[in-house]
Amino acid sequence: MTARATRAGEDAEDLDVEEVLALVNEHHGHSAGGQVPAPGTQDGHHSDPHGAAHPSGHKPGARHRATPWPEARAIAERAGRTTRGARRAPVSVPLDDALGLTLAAPLAALTDLPSFDTSAMDGWAVAGPGPWDVRDDNVLAGHAEPEPLTDGEAVRIATGARVPPDTTAVLRSEHGRTDDKGRLHPAREAAHGQDIRPRGQECRSGDQLLPAGALVTPAVLGLAAAAGYDTLAVVPRPRVDVIVLGDELLTEGTPHDGLIRDALGPMLPPWLRALGAEVIAVRRLGDHADALHKAITTSDADLIVTTGGTAAGPVDHVHPTLRRIDAELLVDGVKVRPGHPMLLARTKENQHLVGLPGNPLAAVSGLLTLAEPLLRALAARPAPESYTLPLQDEVHGHPYDTRLIPVVLRGDRAVPLHYNGPAMLRGIAAADALAVVPPGGSHPGQESELLDLPWASAGIGVCFT
Repeated sequence: MTARATRAGEDAEDLDVEEVLALVNEHHGHSAGGQVPAPGTQDGHHSDPHGAAHPSGHKPGARHRATPWPEARAIAERAGRTTRGARRAPVSVPLDDALGLTLAAPLAALTDLPSFDTSAMDGWAVAGPGPWDVRDDNVLAGHAEPEPLTDGEAVRIATGARVPPDTTAVLRSEHGRTDDKGRLHPAREAAHGQDIRPRGQECRSGDQLLPAGALVTPAVLGLAAAAGYDTLAVVPRPRVDVIVLGDELLTEGTPHDGLIRDALGPMLPPWLRALGAEVIAVRRLGDHADALHKAITTSDADLIVTTGGTAAGPVDHVHPTLRRIDAELLVDGVKVRPGHPMLLARTKENQHLVGLPGNPLAAVSGLLTLAEPLLRALAARPAPESYTLPLQDEVHGHPYDTRLIPVVLRGDRAVPLHYNGPAMLRGIAAADALAVVPPGGSHPGQESELLDLPWASAGIGVCFT
């Protein structure tokens, strides 16, 4: 839990250096939407919402020209839908490669299911009323059609085997007994058609089993195989390039001499895969403007994700690079904590860039705010159903912005976690979800929208493979 702001409009734990620089930059003319503006200055005298002048030039409300959090998510989703309509041609993939993708066409049965009358139980196929003379042979699954039965005749049959012609019922093993003459007697009446799965009981050839847009789950793979499919027409995974920025980052060992470990390089690729993406490259470029320019302009990915460099410091090269390539800035800063200086830009007709802040939890906020809805739209995946739970404890809010707070789910409550500062991962590592806390905060018992983390609902093995 973070402390309430000690200065008007500022959260002492939440405003890191990168965000302060972004806010300063915003005062000098950056706004959401349109082309990336060049640095500039505006009138240094601003007034607060109540009309009082601020000789210092700081206007408490000025930085809130950033895009509201719900609107930013909607813009990202809309950008993905627009791109998908222009480019996302379906692909045909083997069943083994289709898990987690979205059907690009309706799944229609290629055969009747079942494709012949089958036994639903182990027992005897019988014809007419009992008792029955039992044939010596057995009817097993996977064999050709057996010989027909005559009235008063029975034959042992296995579950899934083809029912002999003229069978009137299947008598379960536990419902029959044989006498010393080998005749079969029913322990209870066998109704006509009992324990027989007739041809086409589940579907007829040509029936639509699932609509286009359905997510391919393990159960869908099973249904497709049963219905005769070897491949599926699906929407391809969005291809993502990850660009990690920062001269201060180490890829191994412990921090030393002002250097810190790169947490985002190991974290983002599997998270992006859990969101349905194909990560084609992870590049560590340091703080080099020309290298960043080359990486962006030569990428053929559907989405480029950068980490760090979204503020206005001397080595923050994302904004200048976007101006240099004449990118269209769709979102420049979001009214959310942590992660305010995130951005979304259209770099090419069919390519976008999500700029994440460099602090780890702020980057997670940007990932779920901008990358998740955009990737979901590109992959044509259905939006998750929104839901709320009451918060167990009070959560101090930002005066103007939404907050995303790691929580664990305990019964019918969401329990806020500590260690939720923008540079911290200890809270999110233990979390099941992020609670969406409105400006001003939430009191105990107040309903809060929750954003599930992919591993919490699907499991590690499902969402990261």
